[in-house]
This record gives sequence, C-alpha cells and structure tokens, in this order.
Amino acid sequence: MAITLIDQDKGTLLAGPDRPELQKAIEEIVDSGFVGVSLRVHDERGEWVGSAGATELGGVAKPPTNGHVRIGSNTKTFTATLVLQLVAEGKVGLDTPAADYLPEFGLDDRITVRMLLQHTSGLFNFSGEVYDDGTLVPGIPMPYGPKGREWLDNRLRTYRPQELVEFALSMPPRFEPGTRWSYSNTNYVLARLLIEKVTGRSLAEEMQRRILGLLGLSGTIVPDASPEIPEPHAHAYYRYEDAGEQKTIDITRQNPSWISTGGDMISTTQDLHTFISALTGGKLLPAPLLAEMCTPHLTGIPNMDYGLGVFVLTTDDGATVISHNGAAVGHAALMYSTPDGSKTLTAALNAVDDASLSIAAAFQGAQQKLVNEVFGGGQADPAKPED
Repeated sequence: MAITLIDQDKGTLLAGPDRPELQKAIEEIVDSGFVGVSLRVHDERGEWVGSAGATELGGVAKPPTNGHVRIGSNTKTFTATLVLQLVAEGKVGLDTPAADYLPEFGLDDRITVRMLLQHTSGLFNFSGEVYDDGTLVPGIPMPYGPKGREWLDNRLRTYRPQELVEFALSMPPRFEPGTRWSYSNTNYVLARLLIEKVTGRSLAEEMQRRILGLLGLSGTIVPDASPEIPEPHAHAYYRYEDAGEQKTIDITRQNPSWISTGGDMISTTQDLHTFISALTGGKLLPAPLLAEMCTPHLTGIPNMDYGLGVFVLTTDDGATVISHNGAAVGHAALMYSTPDGSKTLTAALNAVDDASLSIAAAFQGAQQKLVNEVFGGGQADPAKPED
C-alpha cells in the first residue's frame, strides 16, 4: 500500500517513501530539460504523488503537487466526451454530417461528427500543417515556427472560434473526408461550436453542467479568452532571440483563445485522474459509446491509434492504455489510464519553450519514461506542440 503524507501548511499531498523509482523518474525528467514536474499515480499499490524541479526558473520551491496547469490537448478528451453525451441523448448523430448542425460554414457534406472527433475530416489545421514531403504551411500566428515572435508579441489577443474555423476553411483540405487520419485542431473547434449550437449554451456552461460539476472537478476551468490561471501553479516560459541576444520571459499569462478547444483548458493532476478514471470506468458515457470512443482507428503510428478524443496505446506486453496528452507553450499535461480506470497516471510539467521546439525531444522522452515505469512499456502518445 502506498504511503501518502499531508503537508499541513499547504494542504498538498506529498510522495510516500515507498516508490523511489517514481521519484527518480521525475527527477530524471527535470534533468532532461524541464523546469519542474509533478506526478500522480493511482494503481494497485494506492496513490503516489510527488514533484521535482522548481516552480519558477532559478527558484528552489518545488512545483505544487496539485497545482493548476494548462492541459493542452487533454481538452479534446473532455470535449469528445461532451459530444458523445449529446449522442447518447439523441441530440447529435455520430454519422450525421457536421454541416447539418453548422450550416453557416459550408462544410463538405461528407464530413461527419465522427470524423471531427476522430481526426479523419481532412480539414486544414488552423495552427499549421506539415505535409508528407516536409512542406510547412503556416497557420495563424503560433508560438512555434516562423510566426513565433508574432505570437509572442500578441499573446493576449483574442481569437473567436468562428475566426479559426474560417481561416482553416480558406485553405485547401489535406485529403478527402474519411480517407486518411491527420491531427487537426480545427476539428475540435467545430466540435465546440456544434455543442453550443445544439445545446444553446456556452461550452463552459455545458462542461460545468455535464462533467465538471458532476465529478466535483473544482480545479478545472474552460477559460475561453481569459489569460489568467489560478494559484497555485508552476510558471511557463518562452525563449526568443532579440537583436542577436537570447531572452527568456514568463508567459504563464496568455490568452488561450488562439488554440480554443484544440487545447485551452486548465486543470490539476487530481482532476485529470478523477476525470479519466470516471470516463474509462463508465461513469460518463453508456457502455456502447465508451466502447466506440476507445475503438482505435489506424493512424499510421506504430502501436498507437486514435479513437474519438483519445489515443489508444498498445504496450510492449500487449496491454491497452487510453491516453491523451497536451502541450500549451511552457506547460504540458499527461493523462493515461487502463481501459477500466483502475490504474492512472497524470502529470503536469513546466518548461522553457521556443519557436524551434527545443523541448520536444525531452517531452517525448518524459512521456515514454513514465509510461514504461507505470504501465510496463509501450508507446507514449506524441502531444503536438500546438496542443
């Protein structure tokens, strides 16, 4: 049984002394280039919570073990769950054309709701595309790539979801609907707009009513265009070049509307654990729809395919793990679960990001290290930099 201690001053959970391998793993992740990491594991040995590194660059205080973090594309799993709840109620059809719900965009009638959740619509990713031949087609100003400085200088700008979709639709689609798989944030902004159209309420209201309130996820927020993040939290950073000199600034405050439902939510490791264990444990969706959500669609990535808002991983010993990870410019979050919700891994990371994605290799390594340690090996889903 794991040992869990309580810091009476801060009311936070601290790691017990019986899982040194987990503490070592997160310390090695910090050594690989991260500022800080906090990790939460629930398994047959109980709960283990720990952190390593620092809350701030140059600081000595460790990251809060249940601090707030921008969770990036973990947002997609929350959003897909909400859409599937509407499917369960007969308000949305998975194989109904998305254009039936959102006629104002002139979407290809072949694009179904399922294709949005599955990333098989072929719609251009408004955050940019890298084609098979290596060609880069930029999207809106992003923190990564050639528009990094433009994003940095305008990081408090507000984008409306319709603006992001319209930009994506002004670009040629990547492929014919349903013929291939390609990760596109555009799909999930359309999912947000579909939710709002069908329910007549904002995404934030529906998320609170259907998921956050139901599960008591008091640390989880749908921020829309607010740049704020509640305390406590570790800090996020961005490095850039100015007149030949490298500079690093704190970008913890940023307007997440540039990514919208592609990855704007804020949460904690505790809330992510509660959510993914409730989802995979059958508390949020009827069994048939949960099975559809977790049915893998081939992505071309070995041992790791995509369902409806989740990656479906296969470990080296043939076990299945349900996952979604996300990166959000200096912040990142990991979320993994066994299919029955009995074992989960959630983590929050803070780092120094830059336009050239220098942290990307370390991020992939961090995911792999933790999956290996907790689930016994296998692939770790690659959170996109713009997630």
